[in-house]
Amino acid sequence: MSTPSTVYFSHGKESGPWGIKITYLAKVAEAHGLTVKSIDYQETLDPDQRVEKLKSILEKETSNIILAGSSMGGYVSAVTANELAVQGLFLIAPALYFEHYKVAQYQPRTDHTYVIHGWDDDVVPVERAQRFSTQNKATMQLIDGGHTLNDQLPAMGDFFQQFLNRCAPTEKPAA
Repeated sequence: MSTPSTVYFSHGKESGPWGIKITYLAKVAEAHGLTVKSIDYQETLDPDQRVEKLKSILEKETSNIILAGSSMGGYVSAVTANELAVQGLFLIAPALYFEHYKVAQYQPRTDHTYVIHGWDDDVVPVERAQRFSTQNKATMQLIDGGHTLNDQLPAMGDFFQQFLNRCAPTEKPAA
């Protein structure tokens, strides 16, 4: 029997742990048979304090870890995956390569990195997601939409399902 997997969601700067995207994607993960946890970072707007919080939580984790983050939560997830081997990394409009963030080089320790980004994002330029994806050979999906992508939940859910199928395949019962 394989070790169970847990998806850890990290929300964006001004969002919360159970916003529209996370709630939607959590249902996809649960239907895939995964445990879901969403971290509440609302006590700080500092991205690097958020990284430290996630790392301290993951120190106690015994299941396989899948990280999923949106915007600043994408940064938090990517930086954490630099230091901790994870089963998969799923980034939504990740807030990467900002001058005032401590980390600007990303080399996630995983074989499964997926990035989804809106063509019309006016908060995080699409070129940053493209740069990250190119440097890390990540699977990337550019879709019609802005930064939140809340109007693209079905497309995002399909892409997340594809990601989960690759990084956490469900076990088929023996025939």
